[in-house]
Amino acid sequence: MAQGTVQVTHTGTSRWRRRTGEYASLAAALEAAADGDVLTVAPGTYRENLVVQRAVTLRGPEGSPGSVRIAPVDGVPLTVRASAVVQDLHVEGQDSAAPAVLVEEGTPELRDVRVVTRSAAGIEVRGNARPTVRRCAVDNPAGVGIAVLDGAGGVFEECEVVAAGQSGVAVRGGAHPRLERCRVHHTSGSGLSATGENSALEAVGCEIYEVRGSGVQITGRATAHLTDCDVHRTTADGVTLDTDAVLTLADCRIHDIPENAVDLRSRSVLTLTRTTVRQFGRNGLSVWDPGTRVDANQCEIFDSTGDYPAVWVSDGATAVLDSCRVHDVPDALFVLDRGSRADVVDSDLSQVRNTAVSVSDGATAQLDDCRIRDAATGAWFRDHGSGGTLSNCTLDGTQTGVIVTKGADPTVERCTIDSPAEAGVYVSAGGRGSFQNCRVTGSGGYGFHVIDGSRTTLRKCRTERCARGGYEFADSGADAASGTSPLVEDCTSDESAGLRAPAAPATAVQTVSHSPGLLGALPEQHAEPAPPAPAVEPEQPSRTSKAVLGELDALVGLESVKREVRALTDMIEVGRRRQQAGLKAASVKRHLVFTGSPGTGKTTVARLYGEILASLGVLEKGHLVEVSRVDLVGEHIGSTAIRTQEAFEKARGGVLFIDEAYALSPEDAGRDFGKEAIDTLVKLMEDHRDAVVVIVAGYTAEMERFLSVNPGVASRFSRTITFSDYGPEDLLRIVEQQAEEHEYRLAQGAAEALGKYFTELPKGPAFGNGRTARQTFEAMVERHASRVAQVAEPSTDDLTLLYAEDLPELS
Repeated sequence: MAQGTVQVTHTGTSRWRRRTGEYASLAAALEAAADGDVLTVAPGTYRENLVVQRAVTLRGPEGSPGSVRIAPVDGVPLTVRASAVVQDLHVEGQDSAAPAVLVEEGTPELRDVRVVTRSAAGIEVRGNARPTVRRCAVDNPAGVGIAVLDGAGGVFEECEVVAAGQSGVAVRGGAHPRLERCRVHHTSGSGLSATGENSALEAVGCEIYEVRGSGVQITGRATAHLTDCDVHRTTADGVTLDTDAVLTLADCRIHDIPENAVDLRSRSVLTLTRTTVRQFGRNGLSVWDPGTRVDANQCEIFDSTGDYPAVWVSDGATAVLDSCRVHDVPDALFVLDRGSRADVVDSDLSQVRNTAVSVSDGATAQLDDCRIRDAATGAWFRDHGSGGTLSNCTLDGTQTGVIVTKGADPTVERCTIDSPAEAGVYVSAGGRGSFQNCRVTGSGGYGFHVIDGSRTTLRKCRTERCARGGYEFADSGADAASGTSPLVEDCTSDESAGLRAPAAPATAVQTVSHSPGLLGALPEQHAEPAPPAPAVEPEQPSRTSKAVLGELDALVGLESVKREVRALTDMIEVGRRRQQAGLKAASVKRHLVFTGSPGTGKTTVARLYGEILASLGVLEKGHLVEVSRVDLVGEHIGSTAIRTQEAFEKARGGVLFIDEAYALSPEDAGRDFGKEAIDTLVKLMEDHRDAVVVIVAGYTAEMERFLSVNPGVASRFSRTITFSDYGPEDLLRIVEQQAEEHEYRLAQGAAEALGKYFTELPKGPAFGNGRTARQTFEAMVERHASRVAQVAEPSTDDLTLLYAEDLPELS
């Protein structure tokens, strides 16, 4: 398109002849124009760098949008330094170090300007400029869409950033723009970003979507206020706050986010009002670090697409939820770490697949006038130092209403737990807790089930229609005199079932007297005494230790392993004999570390080790339970501990063999739950040190790293046994054993061919040692079958002899 002419229309009375008329260039027209003049640009492409320094109107022809192109070769195509009006222009820039449109001074108005460029910024506003930008569009795949810098301001109305190579809208250096009804999408950085002290961003009725980054990012003491905005379809977090950032979201919608819908940390403060958060892949709200705080009022968080808690509060942060709804999520609220706190008032937590409220690692949660419905666990206070208050809350349709474990000490008052499938309240593992004026109705298990000598206080509580009984206190009778039994005062039951002895006769049951204050209002219990359990002879091992050691010795290779196991066995056997003689026996840690490549016999030796210990009377059964990371680590906090405990229980009386144990502690752990499995395992090993032998196994280098970064684990194991790779002779012997077991024979020359084959076989990561030898034998058998199947009447030699040509090809 050829360059046209510029018509300048003078609106005043003086010097009109010189200024009114047509000019061949924009520069000449701008030079001739004075404040108030109108410059109408004819269609065409203008290779000029325009600088508007007077309060003129610069516009393209009406009815021909995009017909005027400002497209210089380099530099800034359009600079505005006055309170001018610029409208109906198409601006193109090519300079990656400069903006396409630069507004530096005054209060100009830009209307219907389209910027299609590959510049540092599509539109840049700086200094004292306060423009009004209406219905403008920016397409800048190389840089920032709109940048407002260095104390500048302005209002952007109905503008659109259709593409940006960095942030869609970037605010920094104390700038403070306002966006109204704008759309920002298809950016390679965050949709909206503000950073730096005194920087502020206000957005009303805006939409941010299709962003390859965070939808909104506020950092470094900046502030922002978004009202009636939509943030959706990002690839990173929906909203990110960091380092003393302050953000208010009112009547906003955040949805379709693969990561955290809102993530804030480092003393940032977020206020949410009437905002919905839905369809998020990780946390709906993720709140970290001391001084970081979220205040949410009348908000809704729901429809999680991942396996993470909807609200995550950790590392000393604070969250306040007032009149909020959290529903259709894996877990509703997790509060972790000392100093972390969550206050939830008049809120609904429902349709929760796992735990509605989880409090751990010394954190605190306070729930007032809340409703928890349809959750696996209503509230779980997990460990020592963790606590808080549940007051005037209702828990309806849970599996278990309230769980208190491992020294946690919450206060639960005036709460109703209705129709739990299992216990209304379950306290174990030294949990404490104070329950006052609470009621459990329609429980499928006990109303209050307190075990393990937990020091729980129950005052003025009531149970009704509990299937197994209103109150059950197990494993506490022996400790009653030491003050570790529950304290129960003025509690009542409808006596649908009284205090019962548990079904398992080995469980201790607290005897309830009618002394004042101890379930005084309950009718006297008339349970029949449980019949004595029939005497059961201890299961004898099927083989003696000598027989099992004989099988160990028969294994191919592994000479150093055999010596280590025999030395350990001798220590245990002599220790047992010294005890029988009334002498002190040396303490032997039986837990082991097996290192080495796959296929070197680690699992086999672990199985034999368990049998040996059972034959010596050290273990009750000696069976082997083999697990790996996938069997121990769950997808959310809490499930990992449960899985680990279940695996440990399966191995009780035997050996728990953890293959590739280093996978529980990956080098880039992040929020990995493997640490929870390790911590649970270490505690179980300490609490039940004689019940289970634990063997951790894996590659040598990885296991050395695993033990070095987990001193608590390393201290639990007595020794490391290294399983070396098999040599060619060992592999040949394994094939010979396989052949003998399956009634085959190696023909003349086959053994020599096998030795050469195993010598030349690559020993890379895929090499499986004994597994490779067995696979080689199976391949020979297959090739033998293909050969012999062609023989009409095969002889015995034909059916049994394996030849060198039956070996598979080396790859």
